[in-house]
Amino acid sequence: MEKPIRVVLEEEARDFLLALPMEIRKKFAIAFRKTEQGYQGDWFEKMTGTDGLFEFRVTGKGKWHRILAFWDKNGPEKTLIVGTHGFDKKTNKTPAKEIKKAERTKQEYFAQ
Repeated sequence: MEKPIRVVLEEEARDFLLALPMEIRKKFAIAFRKTEQGYQGDWFEKMTGTDGLFEFRVTGKGKWHRILAFWDKNGPEKTLIVGTHGFDKKTNKTPAKEIKKAERTKQEYFAQ
């Protein structure tokens, strides 16, 4: 039997989420819940050209809101999806500095 999935947010991702309007926070909550229940969709996808990074995507009021994340399948009881940080963007391309930041957070996470 597979371990249950749980979405957890690093402090920076949590702070980003809490600063968003309630409407957008609710959309992220739905995306997290669907992902934890094993559903797949365009709200959570692997990012090409990265070392195992994924992104939660939510749109609202002409902006794309993103929380970058990675999988931690080594937990004893649960498989974790760890949100590193979030940002808003107006284009479809994710800035390289955001990808590097998430990769650095992932490396620090697994180095603990």
